[in-house]
Amino acid sequence: MIEWLKVCHIVSVISWMVGMFYLPRLMVYHSDKEPGSDASETFKVMERRLLKVIMTPAMMASWFFGLLLAWQNDFWLEGWFVSKLFLALLLGAQHGFCVIWVREFAADERKHKARFYRLANEIPTVLMIMIIILVEIQPF
Repeated sequence: MIEWLKVCHIVSVISWMVGMFYLPRLMVYHSDKEPGSDASETFKVMERRLLKVIMTPAMMASWFFGLLLAWQNDFWLEGWFVSKLFLALLLGAQHGFCVIWVREFAADERKHKARFYRLANEIPTVLMIMIIILVEIQPF
């Protein structure tokens, strides 16, 4: 049973991370397009679908399977797990910012330049690396 929970957690995390890497990259390109243009409208559809069809369900599955694994293995007082949980919360906050940015683009608002989204694109990478180190090395 635990092995299948791990598989489900890993698959859902990979799916979520793919979206977390790709959505800000779409926004880099979208930010340079004229509001109302065909390209801008296409980016809106891509961003909305990526967020609603892939990222959000994958995030929810990641949390569900991850918390179920923690409960099954009684990880709650392990230092590495508490740290991982904190970083996963930061990743969830980044997801929340993505939701806000998708809404801004949908309303044809351009609050940030392409550079902002390029930098935002790096946050999930750093968090993911730190989480993997915590899970695999369990330094404390």
